[in-house]
Amino acid sequence: MSRSYTNLLDLAADNFSAISLSGNPRPRRLPRVMTVPGIMSDLDKDDPANSVSSDVPPSLAQDRIIIVSNQLPVRARRRPDGRGWSLSWDEESLRLQLRDGLPDDMEVLNVGSLPADSPVDPSDHDDLSQTLLDRFKCDPVFLPLDLLEKFYHGFCKQHLWPLFHYLLPFPGPHHGGAGRFDRGLWEAYVLANKIYSQKVIEVISPEDDYVWVHDYHLLALPSFLRRRFLRLRMGFFLHSPFPSSEIYRTLPVRDEILRSLLNCDLIGFHTFDYARHFLSCCSRMLGLEYQSRRGYIGLDFFGRTVGIKIMPVGVHMGQLESALALADREWRVAELKRQFEGQTVLLGVDDTDIFKGINLKLLAFEQMLKLHPKWQGRAVLVQIANPARGKGRDVDEIQVEIEDTCKRINDQFGSDGYSPVVYIARDVSLSERIAYYTIAECVVVTAVRDGMNLIPYEYIVCRQGISDSESGQDSGSPKKSMLVVSEFIGCSPSLSGAIRINPWNTESTAEAMNEAISMSEAEKQLRHEKHYRYVSTHDVAYWSRSFMQDIERSCKDHFRRRCWGIGLGFGFRVVALDPNFQKLNVDVIASAYQKAKSRAILLDYDGTVMPQTSINKTPSAEVISIINKLCADSKNAVFIVSGRGRDSLGKWFSPCKKLGIAAEHGYFMRWSGEDDWETYGQTNDFGWIQMAEPVMKLYTESTDGSSIEAKESALVWHHQDADPDFGSSQAKEMLDHLESVLANEPVAVKSGQFIVEVKPQGVSKGLVAEKILSSMFEHGKQADFVLCIGDDRSDEDMFEGITGILNRNVVAPNISVFACTVGQKPSKAKYYLDDTSDVINMLQGLAEASEPSSPFSEESELPPGEAKTERLYV
Repeated sequence: MSRSYTNLLDLAADNFSAISLSGNPRPRRLPRVMTVPGIMSDLDKDDPANSVSSDVPPSLAQDRIIIVSNQLPVRARRRPDGRGWSLSWDEESLRLQLRDGLPDDMEVLNVGSLPADSPVDPSDHDDLSQTLLDRFKCDPVFLPLDLLEKFYHGFCKQHLWPLFHYLLPFPGPHHGGAGRFDRGLWEAYVLANKIYSQKVIEVISPEDDYVWVHDYHLLALPSFLRRRFLRLRMGFFLHSPFPSSEIYRTLPVRDEILRSLLNCDLIGFHTFDYARHFLSCCSRMLGLEYQSRRGYIGLDFFGRTVGIKIMPVGVHMGQLESALALADREWRVAELKRQFEGQTVLLGVDDTDIFKGINLKLLAFEQMLKLHPKWQGRAVLVQIANPARGKGRDVDEIQVEIEDTCKRINDQFGSDGYSPVVYIARDVSLSERIAYYTIAECVVVTAVRDGMNLIPYEYIVCRQGISDSESGQDSGSPKKSMLVVSEFIGCSPSLSGAIRINPWNTESTAEAMNEAISMSEAEKQLRHEKHYRYVSTHDVAYWSRSFMQDIERSCKDHFRRRCWGIGLGFGFRVVALDPNFQKLNVDVIASAYQKAKSRAILLDYDGTVMPQTSINKTPSAEVISIINKLCADSKNAVFIVSGRGRDSLGKWFSPCKKLGIAAEHGYFMRWSGEDDWETYGQTNDFGWIQMAEPVMKLYTESTDGSSIEAKESALVWHHQDADPDFGSSQAKEMLDHLESVLANEPVAVKSGQFIVEVKPQGVSKGLVAEKILSSMFEHGKQADFVLCIGDDRSDEDMFEGITGILNRNVVAPNISVFACTVGQKPSKAKYYLDDTSDVINMLQGLAEASEPSSPFSEESELPPGEAKTERLYV
């Protein structure tokens, strides 16, 4: 099948629907709702073109993974004669190395920009693209030079890179306005991501392919891909740190980026700290909660569970072991040994970057020489500084600062034949780097913030692989290595034998260097063995294999659920619901209603017949009229089932004489307006309130924004207005505290959305539903129609209770059950209505189909001398 677009006009116009995956144009309207074969959807009925290739289960075709990154794992160099390009794999690219962890039968296609040593002329694009696709299975993205400048050196390096490394913008007269957010750079970033998405859409087979997106350059890409393919199997891995919410919240486009990432099925981070910060941002800025299920962390996002993966990347063992054999020939290891003979070498390998802490390392080394004069003339710091990836005044300043510090140390402590600091400011090949690893007694990493940093891993592997000729030791001689690493880098948690330091503390870092090179040989060997066991078993193949397994697990339900996209721009998201979940059809329920002989109608109040946003919670005259019409039908038993107090509900619905009310989730019930309130808890002893209330007050005083709601039968602690993280933490602690204090009391302590509630045992909306249906059966009325509508977690108990009672003989065998939630969200209900207005309209239709039991409606007074109607169900 052709992997390229031929219709460039449609591509330029972003008209993807006019271009099929086979490359043949055919008109088709983008469907509003994606459906699984065999499942009917109301929104699909008027559009037979809605069945698209991405909405069917995967075929038997070979699986393929599309790896999308800023750059391809290929090097391109223009030939000396200027005619054509020389192409080769970039063996050090992680995107190439991760292939080792993928299944042998999985095809790999890379999408990204081409790293070339000179600009590529547009006339070469087609030939280069075809060559890369045929020889390397790579599909290049060519960005216009002005867009590339704004995308990479602009938004990526001026905004995202500093912010993700905890550097806040500082606008001011001395910064030339560089700290101000540039909306034009953001628009360029989005456009570049869109171009990347177009390239993926050209080549993708959505029912068979996986997509794995890499790093902060492509944070907006998931939104574009998810909008096009609702069931695409897609993962994202962030190779940089993710900052705390206090830092991240300063980004003006913070919500857009979070929502884009949440369009993935799996999001990966190197450390728990990075993942924790991301989850905290989702909680604080989007109000999302996460759960840990059997060791996996998941974010519930509109019916989809977005997996959170914590797995540090590793090194490529095969590449390093192969390079070790060549290092002595390609780089003069023996010559280095002679050069540093009798000296102890400490090694630093870093990019020239403001976050790598090179100057802090130099200052600490200078301090060590001062504090421990025995190392003067014996200790050497070899600092390899790779060229900077970015550009700007900050990079120039740090280079000057490093060179000045090196000169000062060498002038102060150097002598003939001895330079304390050897500064190598150029690009260093892998074989040369390995040569330095072999002679280094210790590697020092003092980055103030770094996503991962694999230099310590490489060093450990190389020290393990020193041959006899290089080491002068027996083949069975123990290996040794020492590490001094910053606690602010991603590899630090996995290196438990390293000496961890705060690079800002120069004296402490100096002492750590001295400790590392002064440590006993036996201790160095033990630490090395521990590190090597971890590094050798957690290599890049292990990392990619683990990530792919989690993508498969996260996507296993994709083709079972009904999905559709809602929202515009970066507000776009996919709603995923159970296949049987559908909008309540008014004609269907009206037909069942008219056929029924005994009906139960159970209605929640807030969010169901009364909008949550309404300030005045008193029911409207329209609601009262509709309920009275429903109650007037002798076949109906109508109940309001709410968490509100009985006084409020009794007052509001006083005009509805035949309406049953269950207040405070069913602790108080009355079967009609003429009846007294009854209690249905397991006890009337509320002595536990004197124990629970002081505990809640204690947490309320220490949690700003929280409050206590005292009901007749329950106490509720609310923390929706508190700090999200602190409120959630306090709620969990309070839950444990209350469970301990009330362990011997007949109460249930439960947590909900922004609440902790203490209430008598045996009280729930589910039990209310069971009581009503059982009471109808006891009085000779087997319900053959049940309508139950609610909008929140407590109503889920009611839906579950109705489902459970169907297995008993208290309802008619041919019963019609309509459990309905308000809003399109995951629910135990089978049906949904969009909002309260839909609920009122549906109830109005049922009321008009009702048969009044007498010519007198409940809205008028009974005639003089007329006896009151007796309650139907006791």
